[in-house]
Amino acid sequence: MNASQPAVTDRRRLHVVSQELAPRRLESDGAGRRYATFEVRPLSPLIGAEIHGVDLARPVDADTLTELRGAFLDWKVLFFRDQTLTGRQQAAFARNWGELQAAHPQRRAEIDEVARLEHDRDNPGSENVWHSDASFYEAPPLGAVLRAVDLPPLGGDTLWADTAAAYDGLPQDVKERLEGLRAVHELPAASGSIAVLLRSINARSGRPPVEHPVVRTHPETGRKSLYVNAAFTSHLVGLPDDESEELLGFLLHQLSYPEYQVRFRWEAGSVAFWDNRTTVHYGVNDYFPQHRLMERVVIAGDRPE
Repeated sequence: MNASQPAVTDRRRLHVVSQELAPRRLESDGAGRRYATFEVRPLSPLIGAEIHGVDLARPVDADTLTELRGAFLDWKVLFFRDQTLTGRQQAAFARNWGELQAAHPQRRAEIDEVARLEHDRDNPGSENVWHSDASFYEAPPLGAVLRAVDLPPLGGDTLWADTAAAYDGLPQDVKERLEGLRAVHELPAASGSIAVLLRSINARSGRPPVEHPVVRTHPETGRKSLYVNAAFTSHLVGLPDDESEELLGFLLHQLSYPEYQVRFRWEAGSVAFWDNRTTVHYGVNDYFPQHRLMERVVIAGDRPE
């Protein structure tokens, strides 16, 4: 580390979500936007909103789809309650946003694009680490649609963090240090049963570790956001090991502030649809050994820039 650069782990600098840097909605987040075809009920001031008045089991008309696209970019995670739909209908909704990725054969559900995520006493949940889905791909997913099929009596919430707001809240000198920096994303950074499955996929595909920018620009909104995560980001390129570990640790800590997050309590018929390009998420594993079954559809994305 350059002697002129202050250590990012200085205790006085760790809590950067001060009153002056508190997250706020920007005009590029659709601040003040009104919707005519459905109701939007925000779950936090910054990220995550429930959509009321849309039946995902039916084809989405053009006007509603246009407004949903806006709400998706505005709130980054959309939640739908009281939905009754099949995996095919779930995939049909997701297909409005692009090509779908096939599920791994071991997790395939009703159709090729629908994956079963099932946990119980014999297969404990393993999503309890902050992650961006498949960031170890050259072109990670655009997003995913997750549907609750069978829930435990209590627990199993999911949290999402707004990585654009987290970037905005960084001190200016840290932002300057991040310019041009790249990070390595790979499967060995993950742990637990999910890593075993993902590594087996990786071995068969011959997919090596990939590099992505530490700060990526959203291809639709132009917003900058942090693009690192605890599950798959192993180190920063071109930095000594100790400096890489320190700076990466600081950035991951930045994503941990509740000010940048929303927490969703699942109910029967709940669906979540998130933008994987500007969020990370965490599945709370507090329901063991109860049964939890979710079904997920993944939308293909492009290479971060």
